[in-house]
Amino acid sequence: MIVGTLSGCSSRARASIGSKTQSHRDGKASRCVTRCINSSGAKTEVSSSVPSSSSDGSNGSNGSSGSLRASINTSKPPPRPMTGHEIEAAATRSQIELHMQYPNGLPVKHKWSGPLLEDAYISSGEVTSEYAKTFYLGTQLMTPEKARAIWAIYVWCRRTDELVDGPNSARITPAALDRWEERLEALFEGRPYDSLDAVLTDTLTKFPVDIQPFRDMIGGMRMDLYKNRYENYDELYEYCYRVAGTVALMSTPIMGVDPTYKGPLEPVYKAALALGTANQLTNILRDVGEDAETRSRVYLPLDELDQFGISENEVLRGMFSSTNGKIDDRWTVRGCLFFFSSHIGWRVDRVG
Repeated sequence: MIVGTLSGCSSRARASIGSKTQSHRDGKASRCVTRCINSSGAKTEVSSSVPSSSSDGSNGSNGSSGSLRASINTSKPPPRPMTGHEIEAAATRSQIELHMQYPNGLPVKHKWSGPLLEDAYISSGEVTSEYAKTFYLGTQLMTPEKARAIWAIYVWCRRTDELVDGPNSARITPAALDRWEERLEALFEGRPYDSLDAVLTDTLTKFPVDIQPFRDMIGGMRMDLYKNRYENYDELYEYCYRVAGTVALMSTPIMGVDPTYKGPLEPVYKAALALGTANQLTNILRDVGEDAETRSRVYLPLDELDQFGISENEVLRGMFSSTNGKIDDRWTVRGCLFFFSSHIGWRVDRVG
């Protein structure tokens, strides 16, 4: 249940970390997260255009136009976007491959050590204790090394979530998330930006944690910047993976696998993913009113609302509908199936 608790806590954290961590030993680093992100350089995009002149220097000739048309007609169509299930499957394969290649941690070197690193771990534990009290108690059942590693992941997930749901979220742009991802790449290369990044870098040297789930979670934050409606459950599934399933992939290699288990790792990770999805579906149903009122977001698929005769405006205004209970039942069954599949160690890929 610890994986599920972490998924639930980090994927939709509501409280502000910026104003309450001043007393932590690393409070200064934590408070300046958004400021540091906004002050760093943003990525730029370069667009290309088709030249109007032919390769022999002529301009506007029929031969040139014909060649251009032929080139356009024979070019391949752009690849279709990956579905949420495909994105999840790719990240799972990547994580399993890394887990098998580096079971004792990644070959990453960094310069953080001694009291500074120890203080950073203590700060991570304090943040976890402050904002995820029951989850923090769960980490007390782990070995100290595993507990500290989970704190490091929790703090990174929380800082990431705060970018789009925290007190400064109105000023966050896609470019800011690009810079946050650049920081992620750097810490995985052994170049952490601050002490709270450093504890995650140090964690990588001890546990086989892959970068792709972290990238995918940032992608989930990007979705929150531009997408506040979901046409169907397949669309929503991608979001659930990005903000909750990713945490399962991050934390499973730390929590470990029963040493008596000799089978493949795929069922283990799929069970963890199912638990993350179950918790996210539960969070969505619990927070329908808050998401609609404070963020104008409706995560319930629009086609399901329409099926039960519930309008979008009714959700936004918090109006009761006689069919609300029926759609609640569908979501309850859906969530229970994912909880059940995580418990017995297999996966329901598509629950209707």
